[in-house]
Amino acid sequence: MQDSVDLFRHYKHLAERSIDQCPDEALFSSLDDESNSIAIIVKHMAGNARSRWTDFLTTDGEKPDRNRDSEFEGPPKNRAELIAVWEQGWKILFDALAPLTEADLTRTITIRTEPHSVMQAINRQIAHYSYHVGQIVFLAKHFTTKLNGNWNAVTVPRNKSKQFNADVSSGRKSQR
Repeated sequence: MQDSVDLFRHYKHLAERSIDQCPDEALFSSLDDESNSIAIIVKHMAGNARSRWTDFLTTDGEKPDRNRDSEFEGPPKNRAELIAVWEQGWKILFDALAPLTEADLTRTITIRTEPHSVMQAINRQIAHYSYHVGQIVFLAKHFTTKLNGNWNAVTVPRNKSKQFNADVSSGRKSQR
């Protein structure tokens, strides 16, 4: 369970380090008409988190009041609103995971009426969120580099693997 929480925190941190570097206007830019902006991805992740993690042990993970399609329209209006939406989604997730016991992990819950063990549901969400965090990192790097040329790697920097591995071995960097 702790490893799952640590993974969620790791992916949250990767996205935040990327968003922090990204110029404001780039948060609301997309690569083309069929792509999502960082702001839209954040809105979708928050909507997903609300639906999946609110009362998740006792209600279906796809709440009847969720309008998934609307998550891809009308992004947050500015950086402050984007961060507020982001934090709200993650708070719901972490508040739902905090009280879980080992016995809860084998309980059966539903997502879109499909049965899952709690652990399966957690793993499903780790995969889903890591997918979107990868999109956020990619977009932030693309637009930040394009607009101001400065990008600080949020994972192992290019051509720095040996130094990164030496830092991890010596305890100077966390692997997550």
